Amino acid sequence: MVKCHTMGEVRREIDRIDRELAKLLAERQGYIEQAGRIKGERNAVRDEARIEDVVQKALAAADQHGLSHAIAEPVWRLLIEKSIEHEYTIFDAKTRKTAGT
Repeated sequence: MVKCHTMGEVRREIDRIDRELAKLLAERQGYIEQAGRIKGERNAVRDEARIEDVVQKALAAADQHGLSHAIAEPVWRLLIEKSIEHEYTIFDAKTRKTAGT
């Protein structure tokens, strides 16, 4: 982490991190899209055990990096929910395509 002395420096670093987060989230989205194409059943898109596994792994990583659980847990839960919504969209598009509609 860079030691900042002005709000301009703080904002510049936050903007840099946001660009990196967007890049990583886009990569994650690509895997969500692959999952939507791979899964054979729509009811397989939402997997409660996997959701809790991902959240617990995120919280463990948060601990390693000094990220507050009060930030990490709701952020990951929202990320997961939005990812599931996107995966349903991909799955449904695949289903429509194979049905010929």
